[in-house]
Amino acid sequence: MEEKVVVIRPPKSPFLAGVLAFFFPFGAGQLYNMQYRKALVFFFIFAGLVTMQTTGGGQPFLGLTLAGFLLYQLFDAVQTAKSINRKALQGEEDIVEVEEIPEFVKTGSIFWGIVLIALGVVLIFANFELMSYDTVFEFLIPFSVLVVGVKLVVDHYTKSREEE
Repeated sequence: MEEKVVVIRPPKSPFLAGVLAFFFPFGAGQLYNMQYRKALVFFFIFAGLVTMQTTGGGQPFLGLTLAGFLLYQLFDAVQTAKSINRKALQGEEDIVEVEEIPEFVKTGSIFWGIVLIALGVVLIFANFELMSYDTVFEFLIPFSVLVVGVKLVVDHYTKSREEE
């Protein structure tokens, strides 16, 4: 079901890829090289490493990890641009598999949507201190486990009756 598409990438400037990766180390060099998934992964890695720097724990390891990641993504952007240019000079083409978007499966139940909305409302109340986290963990979490268990039992008996 997957069709293959031939993509011819235009030549890339390794210098520009390196400059983008140096000044915008959250995947800009990979975006320039048309590596969208890698850019997204690099964005989340960069955000996570920067966020972990604020805690103060794990130093100097986290600082060195961030520095290593910055160097890695810089070299990756430059080397990828060179590779794209090399393939263009040799006349090679990239073959990319196009994935079809899966269709949504209709379940006929809105139970899980309601559970997630309720959980979100409870957590917002706790964040705004309208409800304490102690209440959430001592009462609401066990109560929600009971509700989900009852839902699963009811679904099981409903399905077994429909099969008879």
